[in-house]
Amino acid sequence: MKKTAKAFAPAAISSFFEIHDTENDTPIVDLDRMGSIGGGFGLQKGVFTQVTVEEAKTSRITVFINGKLAPEAKTTKLTIETLLSKLPKSYFVIVNHKIDVPIGAGFGTSAGGALTAGLALKEALDLPLTYNQIGQIAHMAEIECKTGLGTVSSLTSTGGCVLVVKPGAPGICQIDRIPIHPEYVVVAGSFQSNILNKNVLTDPKKRQAINGYGKHTLEAILAEPSLENFLLQCWNFAEKTGFATQNVCQLVKLAKKAGAVGAAQNMIGEAVHAIVPQENANAVAEAFKQVLPSENILVSKIDFQGARLVGNEEI
Repeated sequence: MKKTAKAFAPAAISSFFEIHDTENDTPIVDLDRMGSIGGGFGLQKGVFTQVTVEEAKTSRITVFINGKLAPEAKTTKLTIETLLSKLPKSYFVIVNHKIDVPIGAGFGTSAGGALTAGLALKEALDLPLTYNQIGQIAHMAEIECKTGLGTVSSLTSTGGCVLVVKPGAPGICQIDRIPIHPEYVVVAGSFQSNILNKNVLTDPKKRQAINGYGKHTLEAILAEPSLENFLLQCWNFAEKTGFATQNVCQLVKLAKKAGAVGAAQNMIGEAVHAIVPQENANAVAEAFKQVLPSENILVSKIDFQGARLVGNEEI
C-alpha cells in the first residue's frame, strides 16, 4: 500500500555567513555542531516536495526535480537513506521536488529539498521523530554532501529576516530575527553562476576572508539591527570577500536606483536579492530587465512560517 505526504520549504537566501567547522583550530568532529552563522531571508517561493512510499524487499530511493530524474540530488537522497536505516522494514521511496526558484544560485534548494523530504517521509510513515530531529539529519546530510553548512537551521525558523547567531544543527543553533514588515517584497536576479559551494568551503584563503568579514558583519548588524543596516553590512561583506562580480554590482546599483531599501548578493551564487516596498517591486524588476532576461528575475513575498507539512491543495 502506497503512502504519500507533502511538505514545503521557503527558498532560503543567505546574505552573509561565517564558517564554523573548527574550534580552537581543531576540526569539529560532530556534524551536528558544525555549521555557520549568518543571515538572510525566506521566500514564499521555494521547494515543494511529495514523497511516496511503499514496502519493498530492499530499500530504493528515486528523486525527481521538476519532473526529471535527479541523481545529483545527493543531499535529499542521504537524508532519506539515514531515516530508512533506522527502520526494521525496507521501502521504495519516490521523492518529487517541485522547485520554483533558480537552482545553484544561492536559494538554498539543496537544504530545502532535504528537509522537506525528511518531513514528508516522517508524515508518510508516522516516524517517531521531532521536527528538530529531522532537521538534524538533513543538516548533517548537507554538510556531508558539501552543499551548505547552516541553511537547514535557518529553514526551521519562523522566517522573515533570519539571523543564525550560534552555529549548529536545529536544536543546537541559536536563531534570532530582525522584525520587518510583511509587505516587503524580494526581487531577485540571477546569472549563470560559476560559484560552487564545495570549492568555496575547501579553499583556505577564501575561508579566511569569509570568517574574518563574516564575524565583523554579524557584530555590525547586532549593533544596529535594522533592515537597512542588515542589507548595507551584507553588501559590504560581498564586496570585501570578493564574491561580488561586475554583474552583481550592476544589479545592486539598478535595484537601489529603482527604489529598493537595499540589496545584497546571494551566498553563494552570482545573484542579487533586493528588498523592496511592494509599490516599487515592478520598478526594480523592470530595472533588472536591462541586463537579465525575464526568466532570470524572481519576485516573491517574504515567508514567515519556515519549512512545514502542507496539504494536497498546496502542491
